[in-house]
Amino acid sequence: MDTRSKDRAVLVAEMNWMQIEAQAKRDDRCVLPLGSVEQHAYLSLATDVILSERVAKEAAEPLGIPVFPVLAYGMTPGFLNFPGSISLKLSTYAALLGDIFDGFYRSGFRRIVLVNGHGGNSPALNFATEWLDRHPDASIRLHNWWAAPLFQAAVKAIDPAASHASWMENFPWTRLAGVAMPDTLKPPFNAAEYQAASPAKRREILGDGNFHGLYQRSDEDMRTLWQVGVEETRAAMVESWP
Repeated sequence: MDTRSKDRAVLVAEMNWMQIEAQAKRDDRCVLPLGSVEQHAYLSLATDVILSERVAKEAAEPLGIPVFPVLAYGMTPGFLNFPGSISLKLSTYAALLGDIFDGFYRSGFRRIVLVNGHGGNSPALNFATEWLDRHPDASIRLHNWWAAPLFQAAVKAIDPAASHASWMENFPWTRLAGVAMPDTLKPPFNAAEYQAASPAKRREILGDGNFHGLYQRSDEDMRTLWQVGVEETRAAMVESWP
């Protein structure tokens, strides 16, 4: 007997196949968080994994939509010269997503929400559109939770000097125990030079890996910002399906 509250997130890691079969008949939506293992300066290498999985879970809690385990690896070729940064080839990522979408479809899911935590994964939308051409009765939404308009407005209201590996990604659950943060503001770099550079040169340009801004702000600021991200992600799971 399933005694879980209907108001809690349905994590696939906590379900069996019979429960998934029954769930897909009740509601054809499912969620796949997308992350990346890459440098985030003084923060966890799995920052994008942690954030996408957590925001997806918290957003789905009141809805009871199944959240599949995060796809941890993504495309991050620009950070290849930072140890611990792992990048998939475009062809690998496309094939991997296609196989996962096929599995969702066979399981009965027709509305798929990709909660993406890494900008380099944005080509997933192109792969999804190609897949949808072969599965016209399905829908896929790519939600870049960190780049969504309400979240970005909230970031700018706190401090517009914010970017990759800066304070805006420094949540209590992405920082590392015993690792002190610099108390300075990282100045911006030459974006045009960076975009034209090799991974080795990009590491030289970035230094510690923070793109721009302070390294940390108050936990109060971060929890306020987080709630905006959760609510906006939840709306993406509910609104404007074709």
